[in-house]
Amino acid sequence: MSLHQSSGRWRLGLALSLLTVLLWGILPIALAITLQVLDVYTVIWFRFLVSFLLLLLYLGIRGKLPKLEKLHSASWKLLAIATLFLGINYFFFMQGLALTSPANAEVLIQLSTLLLGFGGLVIFKERYHLYQWIGVSVMICGYVLFFHEQLTNLITAHGTYILGSILIALGATAWAIYALAQKQLLQSLSSPSIMLIVYGGCALLFTPLARVKSIFILDPFHLGILVFCALNTLIAYGAFAESLEHWEASRVSAVIALAPIVTLILVAVISSVVPNLIPSEHFSFVAIFGAALVVTGSVAIALVKAD
Repeated sequence: MSLHQSSGRWRLGLALSLLTVLLWGILPIALAITLQVLDVYTVIWFRFLVSFLLLLLYLGIRGKLPKLEKLHSASWKLLAIATLFLGINYFFFMQGLALTSPANAEVLIQLSTLLLGFGGLVIFKERYHLYQWIGVSVMICGYVLFFHEQLTNLITAHGTYILGSILIALGATAWAIYALAQKQLLQSLSSPSIMLIVYGGCALLFTPLARVKSIFILDPFHLGILVFCALNTLIAYGAFAESLEHWEASRVSAVIALAPIVTLILVAVISSVVPNLIPSEHFSFVAIFGAALVVTGSVAIALVKAD
C-alpha cells in the first residue's frame, strides 16, 4: 500500500496548525465549564452532531459530498479505525477532564503529539534533521520545567485524580491512532469528506448515551459555551486534517504541542477577570522559562526545511 505524501505547501500547513493550536488551547476551559451542567456523553454527542450537520450542509451546497462508491475496502477499514479511535479519544479525554483539571489534562494529552510525531517518522518515513532532534530535546526539557507543579501533583495524587490522568493518557494514544489513519485516508478522500464520515459515525456511537432533554434546560451562558465547543470541534479538526494534507505529521505534531501554553495563559487571564468561573494558575520563573523553551523547540522542529 502506497503512503500519503504531503503537498509541500508548508506555510499553509503551519498556518492551519497554529489555528488548531489556538482552538485546542481554548477548548479544555470551555469543556470544563460545560461539564458543570452536562454529562460527558451528551457533550460529546452534541459536538459531533453539530459538526456533522454543519459540514454536511457546507459540502452539500458546494457539491462536494464524498462519493462513497469510489472507496475501496482499505479506505473503509481506515475510516472505521479513525471513527472508533476519535470517539474513544473524546470519551477518555472528557472523563479525565471531569476527574482532574484543564491544566493536568493538557499536560497529559501532549502524549498524543509525541506519538503522532513518532508515527510520522516510522510509518510515513518522515525524518528529522539534527537541529530538529535538538528541538525535540529542548521542547521536552521545556515541558518538564513548565509543568513541574502539575507533574508533581500527578506523581503524588491518589484516587480519582490518578484515574482521570490514566484516562487522558489512553485518550492521547487513541488520538494518535486516529490522526495517523486520517493522514493515510487523504490518499483517497479530501479532509472535509473524511471528517464528515467520522463526525457522523461518532455521533451515531454516542446517540444511545446522550441525554438530549438536558440541553433544552440550559441557561443562555452554558448553551453558548456548548455551541462554541461544537463549532470549535468543526473548525479545529478541519484545520488539523487539512494541515496533514500540506505538511508532515511529525512537524504538525510539533506545532500543536503548543496548545497547553495557550490553555494556561488563558486560564490566567480568565481567572483574573472572572475569578469564580475557573481556578487561577500561578506561574513561577522556572515555569515561564520552560514555556520559552517549549516555543523555541517547537519552532526548531517545525520550520527547519527538509532536503
